[in-house]
Amino acid sequence: MLELRHLKTLHALRETDSLVEAAERLHLTQSALSHQFKELEERLGLQLFVRKTKPVRFTSAGLRLLQLADAALPLLRGAERDLARLAGGTAGRLHMAIECHSCFQWLMPTIDQFRDAWPEVELDLASGFSFAPLPALARGDLDLVVTSDPVELSGITYVPLFTYEAILAVANQHRLATKAHIQPQDLASETLITYPVERDRLDIFTRFLEPADIEPAQVRTSELTVMMMQLVASGRGVCGLPNWALHEYSSRGYVRAKRLGEKGLFATLYAAIRTDMLDAPFMRDFLLTAKDTSFASLEGVSVAR
Repeated sequence: MLELRHLKTLHALRETDSLVEAAERLHLTQSALSHQFKELEERLGLQLFVRKTKPVRFTSAGLRLLQLADAALPLLRGAERDLARLAGGTAGRLHMAIECHSCFQWLMPTIDQFRDAWPEVELDLASGFSFAPLPALARGDLDLVVTSDPVELSGITYVPLFTYEAILAVANQHRLATKAHIQPQDLASETLITYPVERDRLDIFTRFLEPADIEPAQVRTSELTVMMMQLVASGRGVCGLPNWALHEYSSRGYVRAKRLGEKGLFATLYAAIRTDMLDAPFMRDFLLTAKDTSFASLEGVSVAR
C-alpha cells in the first residue's frame, strides 16, 4: 500500500510548506504531485493534509506517515551509502573552499554528517577569501567550491544548491525602516557594511548599485555577521545579507529586513565540481546531504530554477 515515493513526497511537502516547491524539489509537476497524493488518500481512505492551508496542516494520518518517513528515509540513505561502498568508491578526497562568509551555518552540519557517513574520504575545508578558488579547482588543487558567482571553465560543472534572496538590514529606527522596498539611490547617503571581499563578488554592488551608477557614501567591512548586525542595530550603517543569514536577527527584532528593489534581488548558490568527479558516490552523497541540510535548516531558501 505504501511506497517510498509516498514518504518522500510527504517529507518534501512538510519541508517546503508548498505543493509547488515540493514538486520542484522532487522534479515533478505540481499536477503529478497532486495526483500522487490523491491516489494515496483514495487507497488509504484517509485525508493526509488540509488543502489550501498555510502553513500546511497535516491530519493525524499524515502526521503518522511523517513519523514513518523520519524513521525510514535516513535508513534508506544509509543503505544506499553502504551499497555504494560495496560497489567501490568508498575512499577518495574532498578538498573544498567556500566563497561565502555566511555559508558556515549550513555547511558545517553537512560536513559533520558527511564525515560520519564517509570516514574513508579525506576531507578538508578552506576559506576562499585569500586566494582564487575556482582556478584552484580547475588545476585539481580543490575538488569542490561553494560559490554564487559561476565562471565558465573547462571541465567544471556547477550544481545548483538553492536560491536565496539578498536582503538589506537596517536599524529599527532607520529612515529606511518604513519603506516597502529599497531603491539604489536610497543608499547614496549610507554607510554600507560588507564582508571584506572584492566588490565584484558582492551582489549588492554588481546587480543593484552599479547598474544604477550609485555609490554608497562609505563602505565599511567586518569579518563576522554578528558584528555587522551590532553595527547596523546601533545605526552605524546598513548591510546586505542572504535572507537565511539575516533571519535570526530580524525575526528577533534586532534589525529590520528590507527587500532590495520592488521585485527583490535573488541569487543561486552553486557547488562547483570537476566534471570527472560528478559520478563519485561520495560526491553525489555530499551534494544530496548539502541540499537536505540547507532546506531543513535555512529560512527562505527555495529550489534553484
